[in-house]
Amino acid sequence: MMLIEKTAVPDGSLPVDEFKAHLRLGSGFGQDSVQDAVLTSFLRAAVTAIEARTSKVLFERTFELSVRVWRDLGSHGLPVAPLNALTDLEIVERDGTRTSIDSATYWLERDGHVPRLRSTGVALSTVPEAGEAVVTFDAGFGVDWMDVPADLRQAVLLLAAHYYEFRNETSLSDGCMPFGVTSLIERYKVMRLYGGGAR
Repeated sequence: MMLIEKTAVPDGSLPVDEFKAHLRLGSGFGQDSVQDAVLTSFLRAAVTAIEARTSKVLFERTFELSVRVWRDLGSHGLPVAPLNALTDLEIVERDGTRTSIDSATYWLERDGHVPRLRSTGVALSTVPEAGEAVVTFDAGFGVDWMDVPADLRQAVLLLAAHYYEFRNETSLSDGCMPFGVTSLIERYKVMRLYGGGAR
């Protein structure tokens, strides 16, 4: 299984001014725009880290999921949420030939943690040997910063500030995340049972 992000979060959607205000509260951060590119990179890194920890997409964008075998004949759990729309399902043969599947044969079961692609019949379209199924979908809380839940917005600002404050530190352990951030994102994390079986 491979998830590809087809569209990116525009720089303009990231809350640079709000992040500056957040930094000024604790450190007297200046008003100028000299560091905007640096702040944008820390915000983008924080968004990416929180999305990875929670499997939640903060800003809406398009993804493509490649699957070599369905987890279940009649359904397949999708790796991120919230899903807004399934836009395409294709079967790709070993030689690269792609066939778009009729949207009447499948539907999206919405779920806050593990949305599912479901067949309207007995089974999803057969994935050929050495081929794959490609699911294209739109996911995310919204296109604007204010569409993101307030606790996740706060987590992004806290984590970006942590990255900024410790930008020259090389001795922090891998995956280091402040307690305040982990507390804010805890309820968004997916519970995984028996090696990912919850999906």
